[in-house]
Amino acid sequence: MHQPDLPFSPAAERNRQPILDVLRRVLPPAATVLEVACGTGQHAAHFAAAHPAWQWQPTDADAAALPAIAARCAALANVAAPLHLDVLAQPWPSSLQGFDAVYCANMIHIAPWPTCAALMRGAARVLTAGGRLLLYGPFIVDGEPTAPSNLAFDADLRARHPAWGLRRLADVVAEAGAAGLTFEQRFDMPANNLMLVFLRVDRS
Repeated sequence: MHQPDLPFSPAAERNRQPILDVLRRVLPPAATVLEVACGTGQHAAHFAAAHPAWQWQPTDADAAALPAIAARCAALANVAAPLHLDVLAQPWPSSLQGFDAVYCANMIHIAPWPTCAALMRGAARVLTAGGRLLLYGPFIVDGEPTAPSNLAFDADLRARHPAWGLRRLADVVAEAGAAGLTFEQRFDMPANNLMLVFLRVDRS
């Protein structure tokens, strides 16, 4: 339910159900999930309400966003108090460990490119063996036509900040591999987005 006194993202509202459908296919019935770049908290609230056995830890780089996230999720016992997390500040806090999944939506194209490598390294450290990183957003895929809406979005992002822009899937997969994460599968999502799934394999 929309809470008019809290920040609201129409895009998060539109894509939350298709994303939840994928999470249900990929995550176990009971799981601990770290959400990176939680934003308004709409995804955390929707996913946690749909699956009470998912223990959700929201985080965001903007400390000012945390009170609104906490308010939106206040009625959900399976959502922990939101934490401040700047993925570029390595290593991540030692309290973040042992997660079955890391979920991040719409971050790496609205951030400098080093954020992608930092996300991969951080996720590899906090995931359990067999855990998964789920990365949602628009990507450029070699050998596949890029939708005109994504090309326009990419141009708009680069006009707003020269370090922003849609990322090549191959480059993202390479960064994941360098961090010890294996590209497992992708899901084609509405509005020309993708959900990428990376697996942490125990190499000990």
